[in-house]
Parts: sequence; C-alpha cells; structure tokens
Amino acid sequence: MFDPQAILYEDNHLLIVNKQAGQLVQPDPSGDTALEEEIKAYLKVRDQKPGNVFLGVVHRIDRPVSGVVLFAKTGKALVRMNEEVKNREIKKIYWALTENRPLQDEGKLIHFLVRDGKTNRSRVYDRPTEMSKEARLRYRVLTQSTHYYLLEVDLETGRHHQIRAQLSKIGCPIRGDLKYGARRSNRDGSISLHARSIEFIHPVRKERICITAPVPANDSLWQFAEQAVSQSCQ
Repeated sequence: MFDPQAILYEDNHLLIVNKQAGQLVQPDPSGDTALEEEIKAYLKVRDQKPGNVFLGVVHRIDRPVSGVVLFAKTGKALVRMNEEVKNREIKKIYWALTENRPLQDEGKLIHFLVRDGKTNRSRVYDRPTEMSKEARLRYRVLTQSTHYYLLEVDLETGRHHQIRAQLSKIGCPIRGDLKYGARRSNRDGSISLHARSIEFIHPVRKERICITAPVPANDSLWQFAEQAVSQSCQ
C-alpha cells in the first residue's frame, strides 16, 4: 500500500516520491509489487479516475537504495523529461555511508564499467575495454561517525550500479553492500545509499525545481549523519 506521506512534490505533470529501501520502482521477474503500480492504484482512488492512470518512470534507483524517484503524470511531461535525461540536464545528488574514508576528501572518479548480466554486477576498469562505458562522478566527505563516513556524490553519468562499483573500486564499499565488498549486511537488507536530491527544469513551467529527500527515519546512523550535516551548515 502506497503511503502518500512519501510524496515530496506533485503537480498536474510530475510526481516525486521518497522511495523506501527494498521497494521496487518498476515490476521485475520477482513478481513483487512495484512502487509504480502502488502509485497508480493510489491515484486512481484518490482522483476518482474511471480509466487507466498514466504514470511514466523518468529514472530508477536500485531496490536496496532509498530516496528520490521522479515520475511523469502526462505523456508530454514524460517526453520532455526523457529529453532532459538524454541531455544530462538533470542533476542528481546521492549520499553514501562508506566503510572507509577516501584517500582524498573530495575528488572526481573516472572509470569504465562493464555490466555482467549473469551476476548482476558491474566490473570496473581504469581504462576502456571491450563493451565498457565511461562512468564519472564527483564526491566529497561531509562528516563521519565512529565507523562510517558520509560522502556526497554528484552523479555525472548513470551507469548500472555506478556509485556502488566506483566507491568499491577505491576501497570505500557502501555500508551493507555485500555485492561490492561490504563486511556485513544491514539488518533490513538495504544498502546505505540514498538518492538525496534532484534538480531539473520543469517540463511545462520551465522553472527550476530542486527536491530533497529526508534520509530513512528508521536508521539511527542515517539520522545521525543528517543531523551532523545540518549542524555544520548552521
């Protein structure tokens, strides 16, 4: 059942929600109910729509990841937002809790990723190789706890498992991400990667929209990290 409190922004053209870790964005072979389906059912009842509800997925985040997900409520909005995605005009910021601190507190990572469909992993290379795609991101350390470090990640490209794979490559696996080298799993099966914010030009009104997603409320480490960053900005 979709929780309307997860809605961060809505108008006639767009809907932005704060996805919980563990939720699917779109249906997959698992057969589990996806967020897309839940929102459609919710809108059909709330808005008393007699027919099918249109909802287009503008971008996805992995199932164990929490945070911002953007949907289009009209075909026109979906076409225009897909153009922004294609032209890399959408700015996405992620927060990651890592087990180790990077050698430099901020920097740019450039690697070449090859997706392995059999293992559902991305292999990371320092140089171009067969079937590889360039992956770029910028990061900076925001704060730390006793055992973990909070990194802000500015994603410049959108490759499969990009942040997870690139941070692992530099020796900084994300908390709970066993697939990419974390020491232990999180109790709820999540990984500590959060789609923190999204910024783009509204497809109809042409004004700049910036939406920030609160971190998971049921995770004390996330709450500590968010509070520490908030205090440092005061």
